[in-house]
Amino acid sequence: MDTKLGLSRIGHVALKVADIGRSLEFYRDRLGFAEMMHLNNDDGSLWLVYLRITDTQFIELFTGGQGVRAPGHEATAINHFCLECDDLDATAIRLREAGVTLTVEPKLGLDGNRQCWIEDPDGNRIEFMQMCPDSMQADAIRRLGGA
Repeated sequence: MDTKLGLSRIGHVALKVADIGRSLEFYRDRLGFAEMMHLNNDDGSLWLVYLRITDTQFIELFTGGQGVRAPGHEATAINHFCLECDDLDATAIRLREAGVTLTVEPKLGLDGNRQCWIEDPDGNRIEFMQMCPDSMQADAIRRLGGA
């Protein structure tokens, strides 16, 4: 059975946030993701803001989140999302300069990639990963005939 669906990448991650202003300050102002567009509800109130990570990857921030924080990493839910970078040390420096606290400092992960971690204002965990040539993922990509 052919399981290939003709997919090229994950297009966007959608997060429901408790405070859209606080989340925009984090994602737009601290992480530098450009605001692309807003969509409103029928009554004219803000429904979501679309932010650009790269030319082909985006984050949607939906208003109306309830509760204080995202469930912890043990909960049944999305555990985290990962943003790949070319130079983890430079990324970590830029994050700190933007006032973002690293919850895990740059280190070598069990998979052989370098990583550091942050949390957004709602407690969503975000991994920054530098793919290393001898990592488990790089080996699997080569084995499966990828880049």
